[in-house]
Amino acid sequence: MTGGNAGIGYFVAEQLSGTGAPVVLGSRNPAKAEVATASTRARVARARVAGARVRAVRLDLADLSSLETAVGSLEVERLDAVVHHAGVALDAPPGRETEDGHELMFGTNHLGHFALTQWLMPLLSAAPAARVVTMGTFAAKSERLEPNDLQSRKDYRPKRAYGRSKLAQMYFGIELDRRLRAAGRTVTSVVVHPGGALGSLTPSRPPVHMRTTGARLSAAPAALLLQGKHADARPAVRAVLDPAVRGGQLWGPRVFGLRGEPRQEPVWNHLADASVAASLWEASCDLTGADLPVQPLARAPADKGAQVGPTPAPRVRPPSGRPGPSSSAASSAVTLPRRRTW
Repeated sequence: MTGGNAGIGYFVAEQLSGTGAPVVLGSRNPAKAEVATASTRARVARARVAGARVRAVRLDLADLSSLETAVGSLEVERLDAVVHHAGVALDAPPGRETEDGHELMFGTNHLGHFALTQWLMPLLSAAPAARVVTMGTFAAKSERLEPNDLQSRKDYRPKRAYGRSKLAQMYFGIELDRRLRAAGRTVTSVVVHPGGALGSLTPSRPPVHMRTTGARLSAAPAALLLQGKHADARPAVRAVLDPAVRGGQLWGPRVFGLRGEPRQEPVWNHLADASVAASLWEASCDLTGADLPVQPLARAPADKGAQVGPTPAPRVRPPSGRPGPSSSAASSAVTLPRRRTW
């Protein structure tokens, strides 16, 4: 999973580890990742959970050229799930850019995960029924994408730009599942949102998160509408583990979409607009050079016994003015030793 250092992402990783699942955190900050993995290991050890393992790899979603190397460092043969959670939120101007020149929030939150999925797809396709779980935000419900200004260059407002970047991420999750189904693939894509999070309602996980008694008591009234980050993690955890969850679904908290146990909810009307999703997909391919391999798998003639062919290696088409990796480099990302990882 991406973004498991702190906050909601930390609790997603902790809860998955608590089921005995091996978990890999992708993080751009090795020091914070080590603190998070040490905390999770300690809790899992105290609970005596068999088989659980948690480790971290370096991953910078704001640098598209680094993603192939990051995926290679996973050193696994397959992935049963990936949780796209990492995100950047800027509070005030001026805007910032990624290594590739994209607006930082759109480039990291959406484009980084879009391109990362390309490199992960062979590993996901190697599992019997893998899932891509994309973490959006309830705030995206009131946002709309501007097709001619996806990166908010013309009218930059940080909070709106953040909401739009997360909305783009959610569009991607829905459109990815639509394309996977059309191609007859076994990988599915699910979109979740955490609801309303409040740090003072979140249990302590020193040194990752510390909560004082005073903060807990002062936040008690807010618990009527909001919840701690440990509870906000539950929709993503359920989307990974529950066999009843299906591709193309949207999951969030039960009470007003802000708190409570996870439940499936109707896909928001604007999020169900396939034409917007398709346009965003094409724009994302152009901006990143990614070309997700979700075409139908090759099959042998029926009279010779139908056999599913190998998963194609990621194809890369150069983004504006940038050369793409060679086919041999793309293929090297899937030559990995055998290991099962959630």
